[in-house]
Amino acid sequence: MKGVIYQSGFYSDIEGAKQGVDEAVSFLEALKPGTDIVVLPESADMPFPPATREEYEQAWEMNTPRLLSVCRETAKRLGCVLFVNAGDKTEKGYYNTTFAFDRQGNIVGKYLKQHLTPGEITRLKLRSDYCEEYAEPYTIEIDGVKYAFLTCYDFYFYESLSFIAQKRPHVIIGCAQQRSDTHETAKIYGRFIAYTTGAYLLRSGVSLGDDCATAGSSMAVGPDGEILAYKENGAGAIEFEFDPFKKYLKPMGFMNPVGLHHDYTEKGRRPWKYRAAGSAVIRDDKSLPYPRLCAHRGFSTIAPENSMPAFGAAVALGAQEIEFDLWWTQDGDVVSIHDSTLDRVSDGHGKVYEKTLEELRQLDFGFRFSDKYKGLRIVRFEEILKHFSGQVIMNVHIKDTDDVSPLDEEHLKRVIRLIDKYDNRRYVYFMSGNDAVLRQLKRLAPDIALCVGENSRHFEIVNRAIELGIDRVQLFKPYFNTEMIQKAKQHGIKLNVFWSDEPEEARRFLDMGIDCILTNDYLNIKTALKDRIE
Repeated sequence: MKGVIYQSGFYSDIEGAKQGVDEAVSFLEALKPGTDIVVLPESADMPFPPATREEYEQAWEMNTPRLLSVCRETAKRLGCVLFVNAGDKTEKGYYNTTFAFDRQGNIVGKYLKQHLTPGEITRLKLRSDYCEEYAEPYTIEIDGVKYAFLTCYDFYFYESLSFIAQKRPHVIIGCAQQRSDTHETAKIYGRFIAYTTGAYLLRSGVSLGDDCATAGSSMAVGPDGEILAYKENGAGAIEFEFDPFKKYLKPMGFMNPVGLHHDYTEKGRRPWKYRAAGSAVIRDDKSLPYPRLCAHRGFSTIAPENSMPAFGAAVALGAQEIEFDLWWTQDGDVVSIHDSTLDRVSDGHGKVYEKTLEELRQLDFGFRFSDKYKGLRIVRFEEILKHFSGQVIMNVHIKDTDDVSPLDEEHLKRVIRLIDKYDNRRYVYFMSGNDAVLRQLKRLAPDIALCVGENSRHFEIVNRAIELGIDRVQLFKPYFNTEMIQKAKQHGIKLNVFWSDEPEEARRFLDMGIDCILTNDYLNIKTALKDRIE
């Protein structure tokens, strides 16, 4: 691909800014066919520091619609993809937005700057409510190339880079208006970002003049940290060619096979050491020791099963795992309920998967347990992830209508996408008694752990795990014996057992070699086994 990055001038007042936009328009209109990708800087529609909200709005009316129109026509005329950062005026207000135009001139993506500066919020009063909410890294795909984004202040928040890298972008679009960093500092940032994410960084900046020691520094950087093109100061453009699909592979440690830098660091990541709420983040599934206790459907003896109170109670008491069940709604959402029917746990009737989410939300899922929980609503899978990702291992039972038929893969992909949205792959494993579903999951997400569940072939569960190449099973009492346990151990298979609410039985299971006990009465069993389980 042939790329062009435009570096604009930066002006002191609104009239100068109009001149800057005129120059950007002239640059776009002069571009020749053969260009594949064009990047313009942050606030390309107003390259000056607005003093007030009123001045911002005045500059927007003067410059923004015109610039976006020229960007659209340029993308269409050249048959290129084009990225420009400008104000997006909506009914709710103005957003700092990077617009993505495809080769037909259509806006196919809008990235909202995730870290607004204090001045953008207090002085210009740009919309910032979305900044206070959880959000996964935004990516779009155009013609097979996946793009991620950083805008100016976003560059400084290194903790987000590993999450961006998990999305496997080919290119990161960096629209900047940074004016305080030196050229060498900007190079350090640029090279570090590209190397850390394994993507090409295309950074477009603004110039404060030919002799200024800061700002400028538009650049294209390869995933190995090599600067392919660079412009220190002055308005103008840099051109370069690159293959967005080319990755930099390095040894995964001394004398080890090569791989992506991100994959190497992920193998040794210890997020509980440094991420926000680090004290609440536990060791992931692979590093958390055995034996363990798993709160079956949450702490389901004190709160309705598969409910947020039951999950919250278990997590608050230190549960290492929680187990819950997932069904799909008629309109494709994912909810937590054990039965395929509604009658036992709600005031509804019929099949879960024949109801829309809105219909399910009208039902009471608490009153059958206790009047204290009257009015409790069904829980969406996303709610569980949003509240408990990284704080507990999730044993996720994928429900189906029989033990042999594959599931609609769009349902499974939705579950996987939600897990990725909350960066939770290392804290979850799927359990199913359906071998066809396990094969689907193994193909769709080979790095998410699996657990073979019980089905009508009661005493064949260990053999099924060996055949499927899965290293965890969930035994169902009384359908197991010591021979099965011994065979599992010989093949390195971890053993869950469903279930025990009796302390002596639970202790006996541990003596037999069981690795994880599912229990409904979490606190009672935890207290009884405190000398055996961390």
